[in-house]
Amino acid sequence: MLVEDSLANSIGLTGYAVDSEGIGGVLKARVADFRVEEISTKISLDPKGRFTAANVTLTNWETNRFISKLASACGISRNRIFFAGTKDKRAVTRQVFIIDAPMKRVSNVSLPDVDIEIIGRTHQKLGFGNHRGNRFTIVARGCCHPDGTPMTDSEAMDHIAKIESTMKEKLGDGLFPNWIGPQRFGAGRPVTPVVGRHVISGDWEGAVMAYLSFEGDENDDVSAFRKYIRDNGPTEAALEIIPHWLGFERDLLRHIVANPGDWIGAFRKLPNNLQLMTVHSLQSVAFNRTIKARIDAGLSLSTPVSGDLVGRVDENGQLETSSMVSVEERTLSRITRNCQLGRLVVTGQLPGSITNTPDGEFGEIEQQVLNEMGLSECTWEVERIGRLTTKGTRRPLVTTFSEFQYESVPIAGDETMGEKWGAGVQDGELWNPEGACIRFRFILPSGSYATTLLREFMRTPLQQL
Repeated sequence: MLVEDSLANSIGLTGYAVDSEGIGGVLKARVADFRVEEISTKISLDPKGRFTAANVTLTNWETNRFISKLASACGISRNRIFFAGTKDKRAVTRQVFIIDAPMKRVSNVSLPDVDIEIIGRTHQKLGFGNHRGNRFTIVARGCCHPDGTPMTDSEAMDHIAKIESTMKEKLGDGLFPNWIGPQRFGAGRPVTPVVGRHVISGDWEGAVMAYLSFEGDENDDVSAFRKYIRDNGPTEAALEIIPHWLGFERDLLRHIVANPGDWIGAFRKLPNNLQLMTVHSLQSVAFNRTIKARIDAGLSLSTPVSGDLVGRVDENGQLETSSMVSVEERTLSRITRNCQLGRLVVTGQLPGSITNTPDGEFGEIEQQVLNEMGLSECTWEVERIGRLTTKGTRRPLVTTFSEFQYESVPIAGDETMGEKWGAGVQDGELWNPEGACIRFRFILPSGSYATTLLREFMRTPLQQL
C-alpha cells in the first residue's frame, strides 16, 4: 500500500537510509509509551548561587508552554528560565531547568502533571544543546505489513534486525541519517518554515497571518478558528472564538487588533526562541532535502567524496564547526579513515548569509536544493529584527545511536489507549490494532531525533510518529 505523506513532503523528510519493508505501527498511543530522560552536563552547585537548578518531569506538556506557566508561577520573565532543549509534547520527559528565582518559590510551584525536584543553587546557566544526549524508551504499537495486515512479534523483530544490519553495512556501526524531525517544524502543523520564509523576506504580515491561520492536524475548534482568520482576517470577533489554549496566537491577535498594521509588533509577541525557530526550521527543510538529494545521487552519507566539507566530532558527539576542512583527492583516504573511526563526519548545509559550501558534485547538489526551494538568492538578513539574521552553519549528515535494544511487549487493553488509537485506523495510515508491540531503548546525542531513527524501522506516515 503506497501511502502519501504530505507532512513529510513539506518538511523534506522523505527517503530512507536503506531499502526495506518497515514494521508500521503507531508511537504515543499512550503518553507513557514515549519516555525521554535528558543526560545532562554536570551542574556545579553553590549554596550562594543565583539560580535554582531543578529536575523537572513533564507528562504531556509542550516545553514552551510549560516555561510560560512556570515563569508566571514564579513571578519572573520566561527569559529567566534556561534549559538545554525542547522535548516531545505527548510524552513523559525529564530534564534540568535553571530558574532565576528562589528555591522556595520554585519548590512551591504546583502545576498538573509536573513534578519538580530541586537540585540546589548554582551560578551556571544552560544553553540550547548544553546536554550530553537523551535516553529514550519508546513503544511502537500496532505493527503491520505494507498491506495493513497485522505483523507478529517475530516478524517485527526480524524486520528490525534486517534494517539495523543493512544500515550498519551501508553507513557504519550505530549510524543513521541525521534527519531533522517533525518536532522542529511543529508536529501536525508544520507552520514554522512557512513563517520563516516570510521572516527572511521581511513580510511580517505574511508571517503573522501564517502563524494564525495555517492549517494543521488539529481539533475542530482550532480548525474553525484558523478558517475564520483566513476568511475574515484578525478581527476582534476572532478573540471571541479563539480556543483558550492557543496562548501565543492570542497574544499576536490581541496586538494586531489593538494596533492595526503593526505586524512586526505582533510577531514580536512570540517568545524569542520561537521567533528564531521559524528561521531555523526553514534552514532545516533545506538540510533534510539535501540528505535526500545526496541519497538519490548515490553518494554515501558517511563516506566522503572529493569536495565534501567534513568536521571534527567532540566527545559528546557534537560537530566542531570551527574546524571544517575540504576533502581533496590527496587527503581523501586519510579523511575517509577518520570518518570510519568516528573522529570526522561529512556535513550538509543549514544555509545562511555566509555559509561555507562544498565543492564538486555535492556542492552542485546543495545549490540545486536551494534553487528548487527558491532560496538561491536569499541573503538570510532580517533587518528589522537583527538577532534573527543567520550566518548559517553545517550539520552532520549522519549521527549516532547507542545502547540500542528492542523487545516485544504485550498488546495493551484499548481502555488504556488515547483518542487516536480509539478512533481506529484512518485513511492513509499504516497500523493494525492486532499487530505486534515493540519497545525500543536507545541513546541519542543532543540535536538528534528519536522519531527519525524509529522512522527508519517503521516506514509510516509522520502523523503516526
